[in-house]
This record gives sequence, structure tokens and C-alpha cells, in this order.
Amino acid sequence: MGLLSKALLGFAAASVMVGAAVAQDQSTNRVAAKTDWSVFVEDNPTECWGVATPKETVNTREGRVVAATRGQILLMVFYRPSADAKGQVAFTGGYPFRSGSTVNVNISDNEFELFTEGEWAWPATTADDAKIVTAMKRGATAVVTGISSRGTTTKDTFSLLGFTAAVEDAESRCGS
Repeated sequence: MGLLSKALLGFAAASVMVGAAVAQDQSTNRVAAKTDWSVFVEDNPTECWGVATPKETVNTREGRVVAATRGQILLMVFYRPSADAKGQVAFTGGYPFRSGSTVNVNISDNEFELFTEGEWAWPATTADDAKIVTAMKRGATAVVTGISSRGTTTKDTFSLLGFTAAVEDAESRCGS
């Protein structure tokens, strides 16, 4: 895949994720709770997602724990049939990421890298999405580490209890 194709895929993913963020903020359509994960469904366009908030958050700067004001912190897997988004992984740390930085996801000692734009991070390819989803189904926690535009390192730990049930529910509701 060429650089332009990757960039266009990234912008398409960003627009899907922005739609998911707006839907998450405004949605009252939680259709299921699966232990530590929730499932949401919206119509027009049809979109479904499994989402969780962190169980633990640690913010550091220069090796010292610091207080940090952050918006919503979400790890999600998203489906939107009209955009051919199937099992797209996304993370928002509730702050703008440092320009050019990446986000690290550690699941059972498996490391994954997400690229960032604004307040969102996601894998570079659909194959990477699939690898992360597979690891999440097998793991107990996902530890997501990013760097804010102000230089704060954030480490968010998400439970994966209920992940498989939530993502399978979201996928089936969106006809995938």
C-alpha cells in the first residue's frame, strides 16, 4: 500500500472514529453490557461498537506522576457497514496526541502500534485491526500508552472481561 493510500485510509478511519466519538457522547442507545464492555448501536447510518473505559489511569511527566485534565478515555471496536468498517480498533486518550507520535498497546506482552491524529489513534491497516482484536479476545488487559501534545505520558489499563461478547454482539447487530 502506497503512502497516499495509507494517508487516505487514515483520513477515512478518522472520519469514522469522529462519528463514533460523537455517537458515544450523544448516544443513549446502549443495547448491552458485557462485564467491563458496553455495546452501542445507532441508525442512520447504522453503526455498532463495543467500548470500555479504563480501570486505571496513570499520567507522568519526566518520570513523576502528575495530575492531568483529560476528556473521555475510550478503547473501542467499531462497525459501520456503509463505510466497510468491520472490527476497526480505535483509542481516544481525551487529549491531543503529540504530533508525529504513536500510541503503544500491550496485550499479554504482545505490542501493537497505533498512529495518531488529533485525539484519536488507530492501527495502520485492517490486518493490524484483526491482530489486535484477536489478542484482545485472548488477553485479560490492554495497556495503552500515549504522549500528549504537552509532553505528558499517559498509561491507561483496560479490562478485557466481556470484550469477546461485546465485540461479537456489535458485529452481529451490524450484519457483519
